[in-house]
Order: sequence, then C-alpha cells, then structure tokens
Amino acid sequence: MPREHFERELNALQDSMLTLGSMVEKAITRSVEALKTGDVQLARQVIEEDDLLDAQREAVERDALLLIATQQPLAGDLRKIAAVLNISSELERMGDYAEGIAKISIDIASEPPLKPLVTIPKMAEQACSMLRRSLEAFVNQDLTQAQEIWGEDDEIDRLYDQVYHELLAFMLADPRTIQRATRLLWVSHNLERIADRVTNICERIRFMVGGEVNAAPTRP
Repeated sequence: MPREHFERELNALQDSMLTLGSMVEKAITRSVEALKTGDVQLARQVIEEDDLLDAQREAVERDALLLIATQQPLAGDLRKIAAVLNISSELERMGDYAEGIAKISIDIASEPPLKPLVTIPKMAEQACSMLRRSLEAFVNQDLTQAQEIWGEDDEIDRLYDQVYHELLAFMLADPRTIQRATRLLWVSHNLERIADRVTNICERIRFMVGGEVNAAPTRP
C-alpha cells in the first residue's frame, strides 16, 4: 500500500475514533440533563443508543486490527494505532457510565429532589470539556495540552468530595433521604470515573508522542 493511501486509512481510523468521542460526550451531557430535568424519555434514549456506541467501538477495533495485520506499520504509526485502540476502549467505558447515569435518572424521576442540582452538572461539564480537549490534543499530538488536562482531574476530585459531603449531610439529617442520596452519589462517582478515564487518554498521548509506556504526564 503506497504511503499516501496508508495515511488516508490511518486518518479515517482516527476520524472514526473522534466520532465515537463525540457520541460519548453527547451521551454524558444528555444523561445528566435527564437527571436534572427528570426527563425519562431522554434517559431512555441514552440507554438505547449505548448499543450504537458499542458498535462504533467495535468498528474502530476491527479497522485498526485490519490495518496492523495487512500493512505492518512502523513504530510511530503502530503507536498511533495502538493509542486509538486503547482510547476507543476508554470511550466505550465512559459511555457505560453515561448509561448508568441515565438508568439512575429513570429510577429517581418520580421522587422529589433533595436540592437543586448544581455541582453534579458542573462535574459533567468539566468532564466533557476535558474529554473534548483530550481528543484535540490527540489529533494535534500536543503533549503540553495533555499534561494540562491531566492536571484538571484534581478539580473533578474536589467537586466529587463536595457532592459526597453534601449528600452525607442529608443522609445524617434524615435517614429517609438515604436511597436518593446514594443514587446521586453513584452519579457523581460515574462522572469522577469518566474524568479518570480522560487522564488515561492523556497518558496514551504521551505514549504515542514519546513512546513512554505506563508513564503518567507530569502535573503542571
């Protein structure tokens, strides 16, 4: 395969991964919106569309393995293909977390809210921003941006701790809130895990750019 054709195939593989990333970001945003508004129909759409995310990830994996098997790419290209495979797996798991949030949204839709949701949507917004920019860093092979995003995980952890203590206060004050509070705690946990998986993407960017394995970016 001429180099020009190989690069087109590699770019197409990257585009498929970016499409998956866009689908995942949409699922996260919609699942939290469903939680915030009590929109059961929107939550069900997120759950139903998880199959599309899985199919997209499988397509990326199939095309990546075919490219490796038929073209025997050199070190730099192979690292990029390996990164695409790894990142696609991370994205699929993020989609699973979004599906989990959507299921919780349905479970508590008919229950009175403990309080207006502020911190959880903020966590979702921050996590989606990190995800979107991490994929931009991948495309641009921008290790500096990846390092900056990796460091932002501290803010997600801070917000998670805030949600945890707020919900704990509700449970201690009124045991009748325990079930609702526990479900919201799971939502915040899922969002915290999404951000953790974004940091994994940043680590894969470091591997792709520099060839370093299992080395976390240096916090800025």
